[in-house]
Amino acid sequence: MNTGQTMSKATATIDPSAAGATASSCCGSCGTGAAAAPAPAVAVAGRAVFQVQGMTCGHCVSSVTAELKKIDGVTDVAVDLATGRVTVEATAPLADEAVAAAIDEAGYDLAGRLDG
Repeated sequence: MNTGQTMSKATATIDPSAAGATASSCCGSCGTGAAAAPAPAVAVAGRAVFQVQGMTCGHCVSSVTAELKKIDGVTDVAVDLATGRVTVEATAPLADEAVAAAIDEAGYDLAGRLDG
């Protein structure tokens, strides 16, 4: 069926110099960047907060989240890309070594634990 309508293709270009972005990216696919700045956190039973360096885009967030969710007992992961703060909720206390290994596997650096 020909309705006489024409389809067009849209293309988007991301300017890495816009909005404070940098040209570096974890995977090079999007060219965005974000500055990591430690943020204070409060320790809560079943929750741990970590500072992760090197995340620059949504792909980075997805990679870190996926690796952390592989740790036994992890029920939720929240990543603040702008600050590099990663909050992990679990059914039991988390071993820092397991978190460090998961973040390393995702390709990023664990700068430290923020909640104590």
